[in-house]
Amino acid sequence: MGKQQHSSKSLEEVHGSVDTSKKKGLWRKLFAFLGPAYLISVGYMDPGNWATDIAGGSQYGYKLIWVLLMSNLMALLLQSLCARLGIVSGRDLAQASKETYSPVVNFMLYILAEIAIAACDLAEVLGMAIGLQLLFDIPLIWGVCITVLDTFLLLFLINQGMRKMEAFILALVAVIGVAFVIEMVLAEPSISGIVSGFKPSIPDSTALYIAIGIIGATVMPHNLYLHSSLVQTRKFERTEKAMRKAIKFNFIDTAIALNLAFFVNAAILVLAAATFFKHGMYEVAEIQDAHHFLESILGTKLAPLMFAIALIAAGQSSTLTGTLAGQIVMEGYLNLRIQPWLRRMLTRLIAIAPALFTILVFGEESTNELLILSQVVLSLQLGFAIIPLIHFVSDKQRMGVFAIGTAVKIGAWLSAAIVVILNAKLVYEEIVGWLQASSNPTVLWLTVVPISLGFAFLLVWITFRPFVLKFLNRPIQLPHGGVNEVQTETVRPEYKKIAMAIDFSKTDDAILNHALALGKEDTEFLLVHVVETAGAHMMGDEIKDYETSEDGKNLEEYAERLRGMGYKASVKIGFGNPKKSIPKLVNEFDTDLLVMGAHGHKIIKDLIFGTTVDAVRHALDIPVLIVRG
Repeated sequence: MGKQQHSSKSLEEVHGSVDTSKKKGLWRKLFAFLGPAYLISVGYMDPGNWATDIAGGSQYGYKLIWVLLMSNLMALLLQSLCARLGIVSGRDLAQASKETYSPVVNFMLYILAEIAIAACDLAEVLGMAIGLQLLFDIPLIWGVCITVLDTFLLLFLINQGMRKMEAFILALVAVIGVAFVIEMVLAEPSISGIVSGFKPSIPDSTALYIAIGIIGATVMPHNLYLHSSLVQTRKFERTEKAMRKAIKFNFIDTAIALNLAFFVNAAILVLAAATFFKHGMYEVAEIQDAHHFLESILGTKLAPLMFAIALIAAGQSSTLTGTLAGQIVMEGYLNLRIQPWLRRMLTRLIAIAPALFTILVFGEESTNELLILSQVVLSLQLGFAIIPLIHFVSDKQRMGVFAIGTAVKIGAWLSAAIVVILNAKLVYEEIVGWLQASSNPTVLWLTVVPISLGFAFLLVWITFRPFVLKFLNRPIQLPHGGVNEVQTETVRPEYKKIAMAIDFSKTDDAILNHALALGKEDTEFLLVHVVETAGAHMMGDEIKDYETSEDGKNLEEYAERLRGMGYKASVKIGFGNPKKSIPKLVNEFDTDLLVMGAHGHKIIKDLIFGTTVDAVRHALDIPVLIVRG
């Protein structure tokens, strides 16, 4: 069982920023909760969906509409479970996983989540770049580079508040919806063909590949992380009644948003079936080809124009939410808190790098295959997000009265089983095909096969682990633990040795005063300072520069003052990284308490990593008192 670790609030800058508690009346209250699911829905109509929907419609007509419907129902169920987890536990899916699993398992889940986000971002970046190319006739690689600006747009929107960000995304969704209403009117699809498409069927193995791609493009792993965080932007009373209303309103929000996404996806597939499949153009799978052929088939320039505008809107909205999901996963699994602008820039660059590489190495003509492949990769990651989610919301210790019932469990596990079984079949067939086609299968046996078996074992482990623990009657760790009995007679802790982290700033007075107030006449005090110069990082305690000498004199002066007041005081100087040096010096002194300022260093690392406080307190097993000057 992983060690319990404290996590900060999910998306802390907008956490609880929309106050719903003051809204009166049913409709006002409902409107206050509407919004998060629309940010989720754009991931269900992103450019990756377009590629799989166009491929499915052009090759098989209306026959795969049922896959879209099944995926939408699965998405509605799973996204509602994510909302329930975030509302009740106050944790997003990444945070809940970090607090439940061991570091090794969490690292593997984090890597898989990042792969899923990278695959999703690849589709979104390429899709928007394609849209810009179709509309403005610019090179695809320029369009990819332009998507860097999404980072600054996201920073601007999130600083304006969640409601304005949600309004912007909703406007983009409306653009997509209106564009496809126009497309549908122009295409005049067969109503009987659409109805027949709701009958389940998989014509051949290629259809299975596309169907799995559709599932991956519809039920997206990063959306599960994102939704469990976004619902926490709503502030409401933490009572059972209020949480039930929050769950109800968020389900309505999810149902409306995902049904709109289903309409868009179905419209894309139906458009491909009513145009390309109908005219015998079965190999139209690329978005660019679909755009070019629409004008000749439908006889109007309006169709390709609406197609390109909708594609840009889909790519723009999806890149924004994908970047947010990257932030949530990074903070949740790694507890890595770097400045928001830097974190979002890194997330965006991670998405752009593979897109640039693909275009430069394989050319623009390879983008469609990559889009479909990215959606299959997404589907392969789904089990590693869905299964922990089901366990979390089923656990009565974690969720209390809000744990899901038997009927919902059956539906959730059935959805998970469909995803895992289809993916297992796909992976098996792909690996067998590679082994048969390869001239040197030994390399595959030593690489692809062991990796696939390793991830299969991980999936089995996270699936059955809670059942095994329950059978062994071992408690499953909760993030907050239970409630301890309050002692009526409290004993004031006595600190025999107190360490103080001194940085020669105005905070030092507060550190000294607090430390002395907590000590007694026989308490031993240790004054610690870390020299952070470049030389100190390189040479350690062998450095003999001016700053080290002056810091030593100043630290000894503090100690002399304490000795003059009758206290026992000694000094220790560390060198290099304060995150490592402070815990080392404190542990050597066998300290009972550490008192330190809110800022542990003052160089450029503050800009990137913030202070050393979190690193120090996590590295120590003693109380740490943080004071401000």
